[in-house]
Formats: sequence, structure tokens, C-alpha cells
Amino acid sequence: MTWLQALVLGLVQGLTEFLPVSSSAHLRIVSSVFFGDDAGASFTAVTQLGTEAAVLVYFAKDIWRIIVAWFTTLTEKISARSREMVPITDQVTTKLPIVTAGGPVPYGLDEDRQRELDYRIGWYVIIATIPIGVIGFVLKDQIRTGARNLWLVSFMLIAFALVIAAAEHYGTKRRSIEQLTNRDGLVMGFAQCLALIPGVSRSGATSSAGLFLGLEREAAVRFSFLLAIPAVTASGLFSLPDAFEPAGEGLNASGPQLLVATIVSFVVGYASVAWLLKFVSKHSFNWFVGYRIVLGLVIMGLLAGGVVSAT
Repeated sequence: MTWLQALVLGLVQGLTEFLPVSSSAHLRIVSSVFFGDDAGASFTAVTQLGTEAAVLVYFAKDIWRIIVAWFTTLTEKISARSREMVPITDQVTTKLPIVTAGGPVPYGLDEDRQRELDYRIGWYVIIATIPIGVIGFVLKDQIRTGARNLWLVSFMLIAFALVIAAAEHYGTKRRSIEQLTNRDGLVMGFAQCLALIPGVSRSGATSSAGLFLGLEREAAVRFSFLLAIPAVTASGLFSLPDAFEPAGEGLNASGPQLLVATIVSFVVGYASVAWLLKFVSKHSFNWFVGYRIVLGLVIMGLLAGGVVSAT
């Protein structure tokens, strides 16, 4: 891999990771069409660490609040159970202090309701991460090989565009993020597993599931971002050995090139997060549906014409 290729692919990763267009598909397409070979699943997984770092920075206050609420409330619930065996006269009745970042409480909730919501979201993220962790580990070899076939990638770009369009059409978009339930977390968690196939899109799959469940568009996108953090971070760290010690054919990046590509994806990804959240508050995902269909058809045309190789 050349330095130009590393920079371009890092830019592509940052631009497309959070949009419902599949960053893995775009890295696969760009590396094959413009550079003549595949950058590989490990390169994709590691550069995603940059975009996930952007999510961590952008949602730092929310994430910290959720972590504090989860540990504080869990400790409180455990303590409450242990006090059931203690005589009533010996029980501690003062409430645990609520830790806040200061300033107005988001979503218009009082501090107790906000902490309970953050506690529930923490559990939803944990539970929803289990399916992709198990399936991703079991199918890791297929993900790095057969799933990267460009015929499959182009087909999934088109097929899942129709899923996104259906979610926009049939989703009621009436439920706010305060109304998230355990069922929502599980359904969106299983939907995230579809993103293991390049061309689906992690944000597209989880956000569409949220829309089908009746969530507001922005609520679905916000939870989608939070849900991706554990899975993408684990995938990137798991792929580090393969990425820094590449073997076999393909565009093999050196350690410095991979680092620079990840930094580029972080910077561009941060801007992409901010833009998408503002965009979905006023516009539908249908803007991306047409793009996905056109791109999928173009790639199929290039494959049929022998311009690029499917593998």
C-alpha cells in the first residue's frame, strides 16, 4: 500500500462509517476499482477504531453519564437486596449521590429519571453486543474471505437500500429515546450482526431496526452509535495483529500507514457524526437509498464488463 492509498482509504472510512451506506463496502470498492486490489478486512476493522474514537469524543459526556449511572444504580440495587435481611431499624435510608456533568439535564428529565434511563441504556448496549460478538467470532474466517466478494457487496447495497426505504415508510417514528426497551436493544443488537456483511451498513441496519420499532429517527441513530462502540472497538483490537503483520496478497499497509489512516478516519469521522445527527433531525434516510442503488448497479456493471474482479 502506498501513502496516497492509505490516506484515501482513511478518508473514505471516516466519511462513510456513520452514514447508512456501508464503510466496509466503500473501502472494498475503492481499493479494488482505483487501486486494483483489496485492502482487506483487518485494515477496515483497525481504521474503524479511528471512527469509534470520534464517537467516544463526540458522545463523551453521554457515555460518562451512562457509565456512572450504570455502576451507581447497579451498586444501589445490589445494596438494596442485601438490606432485605437487615432489620428495618438498621437500614440506611439516605439515597446515593447522583453524579452529573453539570448543566441542564438532557431530554428534559429530572436527575432520577435521567439516571434510570442511562442505567437502562447501559444494560441495553451490553445485552445487544452479545449477538455480534458470538456470530462475529464464529464467522470470522468467512467475513475475511467470501463475504468480501464484490458481487455480494453490490447486491447487499441494493437489497438493503430497499430495507432502509421500507423502514422509513413503515416506521411510525413516535417513540423517543426515553422509551427504549429491552426488546429494542435485542432487536437492534441482532440487526447489527447483518453489518458483518460488507454492503449492509452497521448504522443502516441498526437504525432501520429502530425505525421499524417505532423509534424517532434521531433516537435510533443515537442508540446505533452507542451500540457500535463495544463491537467495533473489540473487532479493531482483535484485528491488530493481522493488520500490523500482513501476509498474503492484497494492499498490505505498514504500521505507520495504518496509524495515519486511522487518525484521518478519526478527524473526518468526528465531522461526519456531527453532520449526520443534524441531517437526520430534518431529513429521511431515503436520500441514501438512491445512492446505494446507483452504486450497487454501477459495481455490477463493472463486474459484468470485466473491469474489476469480484475477488
